Amino acid sequence: MLVDELPDFTSITPAGLAARIREQLTACARELERIASQTEHATVENTLVPFELGDAELRADLGLLWTYSGSVGGSQWEAVEAELSAPLARYEDARYQDPQLFQRFEVLAGSETDEQTARTISEHLKRFRASGAHLPAEPRQRLREINARLAVLETEFNQRVVRSSLVGAVPFSEADIRGLTDNQRAGLAADAAAHPELADGHPFLAVLRAPTQQPLLTNLDSAAARARLLEAALARGDGHDPKSDTRHIVLETARLRAEKAELLGYADYAAYVAAASTAGSSRAIDAFLTSLVEPARRNVEAEREALVAEYRADGAEWEVTQGVSGGFTAADWAYERARSRREKTAIDEADLSPYFELWNVIENGVFFAANRLYGLEFVPRPELRGYAPDMRVWEVRDADGQVLGLFLGDYYARAGKAGGAWMHSLQDRSRRGHHHAIICNNLNITRPPAGEPTLLTWDEVTTCFHEFGHALHGFLSDVEWPSTAGTAVPRDFVEYPSQVNEVWAAHPQVLASYARHVETGAALPTSFAAYLRSEGDGEDGFAISEMLQAVLLDQAWHRLRIKDVPTQDAAVTEFERQALQATGMGTPLIPPRYRSTYYKHIFGSDYSAGYYSYLWSEALDADTVDWLRTEGANGDDGGLNRRAGERLRACVLSRGNSRDPMEGFRQLRGRDVDTRALLRRRNLER
Repeated sequence: MLVDELPDFTSITPAGLAARIREQLTACARELERIASQTEHATVENTLVPFELGDAELRADLGLLWTYSGSVGGSQWEAVEAELSAPLARYEDARYQDPQLFQRFEVLAGSETDEQTARTISEHLKRFRASGAHLPAEPRQRLREINARLAVLETEFNQRVVRSSLVGAVPFSEADIRGLTDNQRAGLAADAAAHPELADGHPFLAVLRAPTQQPLLTNLDSAAARARLLEAALARGDGHDPKSDTRHIVLETARLRAEKAELLGYADYAAYVAAASTAGSSRAIDAFLTSLVEPARRNVEAEREALVAEYRADGAEWEVTQGVSGGFTAADWAYERARSRREKTAIDEADLSPYFELWNVIENGVFFAANRLYGLEFVPRPELRGYAPDMRVWEVRDADGQVLGLFLGDYYARAGKAGGAWMHSLQDRSRRGHHHAIICNNLNITRPPAGEPTLLTWDEVTTCFHEFGHALHGFLSDVEWPSTAGTAVPRDFVEYPSQVNEVWAAHPQVLASYARHVETGAALPTSFAAYLRSEGDGEDGFAISEMLQAVLLDQAWHRLRIKDVPTQDAAVTEFERQALQATGMGTPLIPPRYRSTYYKHIFGSDYSAGYYSYLWSEALDADTVDWLRTEGANGDDGGLNRRAGERLRACVLSRGNSRDPMEGFRQLRGRDVDTRALLRRRNLER
């Protein structure tokens, strides 16, 4: 039964899970030795099957470990994660560095198999070569040492970033928070009550969120309060708090990755990562990014001139900081942009939130769109519990009644939980593995006072749709082998389905379903809906600039040779400055979306040298949305129909990595991607 597949979260303890993982690591290592040492000719049944399925229990428990360490946190889970990081790295090396296993897979590659099995064998061989299985013993040993150390550094980086977001929290007085909504005020008051040692007697506390730009900057009226908040966000990990200083981790990680790339025969780590991507090479990535830089700079300058002029006309109190004429600073951009849009549209962001109640957005928005496109049904399972309070669980059924799995919604922020938003899977669907998926979506929404509704910002609404796009990639998986299921695709493809799913947030039919006033039930006014559909029109320089800077900063760190990596912690800031200036994107008015010291995507996860993936995938997304609105549309429905949904499902969502994912895109569009769709969306065309 499906309910039996959901872990019993009440029985899971840090010590118990750690002991179980240690036992399984030993057993799985023995199984790898058995597979490798067989004297029989390699076949699918005696080599691929046990290699794919032999560590299923270990993978399930690792899913629990990542769930608890990322979504729950706390010192006990941090200790377990730190303890197991090196042994887990050693196990992965044992899987993909063993020359005997490598040889058996080379034999398999020469045998006759079906298309999906051949693809799976080919992907494993790529992983063997990328891990150095073909190298002599000495460099393989050094690679194992590097991988073990990198695993430890990644864990420590993530834990320090979580700490920095809390210890860097900004206490505010009543006067400081003018302009905030009642919901925001209540959230800051709750954080102050939960962390009195950080609030220092103040009634409000702003705990820092993942990106550089903090959501509160949009409507904090006090320029001084905005400046303090942005300064705190930018200072995370910079050494002012020794326990959350990440600069030494950044430098050692960059150095080790450069050495790893050199051992494997690549010019640099970025080239190593690109080789396994759909982009294929650093040259292709550079060509794509270069096409965006100059149009982005042009848009930024036009926006800056307009906003500064309005800032002056508004009679704002100026403080000359950062050498910027007129006192208009990086902390003022989001605020002034929101104020300008309010003046032009007579709509305040605060007017929108009462129409975006969390559970209504999920059930009558996110689920509604998935039903219209794919025929999915979502049955609440209130008797099932997640790993944290206030989570909800739904059973996901296909149009024919087949159960696809369970969806867990973990939407609230809490102490110890990692910042940002993400999807993670506890169980994937494949014909050789599990038949049901268990998938979680995580956000970090401020919890309202007891009994009050949870009202979302528009950005949080689109994030709900985005993360569920990842979940759809998992639930609709229809592949043979577990290693190719769902989101197990190249990094620069994985964001594509989730970005496409964002389009439904502002779709007229979907908005009409979920955007209802929390008190009156009234529909979202047509002027508000038009405002949301035009969000970003002509004003996208800031968003593309902060993203491009983060992408280029990632590339800069991972284009370094060993000898070029700075050796002093204090050099991290200067390296950033020079790297961004060299690209032509550096400006004090728009800091990168992440600075190195809290850039978890590249120093705490597997997006290293791959943050460009968001823009690369968005090119696919923009081209697909054009298809939805033209060939995929039924009348004026913008593609919100079963025919378009089934086409997306057949070409992209169901196939995982069971074939080259770009084949699915080409099957959908009948050609390669047209990047002009992205330029149009981002207002970057001349």
